Amino acid sequence: MNRFLPRHAAQDLLQHLSTAAHQQTYDFEKHRVTLLDQAGNELVHFRLPLVVPPPVSSPAGLSPEKINYVVLLIQAGNCAMGYFEDGVNLHHKVFRSYMVRKKQGKSQIKYLKTKGKSRAGSRVRLGETEEFFANINGRLQEYFQEHTVHRIALSCSKTLWPYLFEAEVSTPFDKRDERLFKIPKHVHTPIFEVLQDVNRFLLRGELIYEPPQQPLVEELLATLPHWKDYNSVAEEDHSTP
Repeated sequence: MNRFLPRHAAQDLLQHLSTAAHQQTYDFEKHRVTLLDQAGNELVHFRLPLVVPPPVSSPAGLSPEKINYVVLLIQAGNCAMGYFEDGVNLHHKVFRSYMVRKKQGKSQIKYLKTKGKSRAGSRVRLGETEEFFANINGRLQEYFQEHTVHRIALSCSKTLWPYLFEAEVSTPFDKRDERLFKIPKHVHTPIFEVLQDVNRFLLRGELIYEPPQQPLVEELLATLPHWKDYNSVAEEDHSTP
């Protein structure tokens, strides 16, 4: 089960937890607080809005008042990306590439694993693939050269990771970068509207729990002003953060 909270409500709840008696841990990679029982068993996960600074010192030692971040959404032949400051999108770009074989609908990357690179069409698609990732990394380089980036919100299948991190134009971070945040949400074909939708998701807090923890969640929500406004269970929320 889960409940989404607007940014201000999530900040209020985080403030409450900072002085509460609940045993808790913080996971920087997932940017979430986990409430524990006395035996150390997990009760409730509280994913924080990406714009909320870590409640404890981060691995990178970063505690900025405002979070700058990049959202990077990649699927075979489609990419939407953008640079954000405190939740506001300042730059964005959409890339498309000829990476899918007609009729079969299989991406060129998966096809090459079984059929090789000899056919002319395959070579064209492979060239498009290489250019696709070089363009993505070129734009990332610009973002990182021009701005301080605190987090990198990424949605990209592991199949595509080698092409992203081993492209002719390198990424300004590696696959083990501690700033990486894997977006915990299914992402549709990346276009600008999907980028906006993902950003709205990232700007909201989320309580994640099993049904037996419902009373605890209600107790937490009751500490918030206007808590009844957040009293419905939701799987998706597209409203303004």
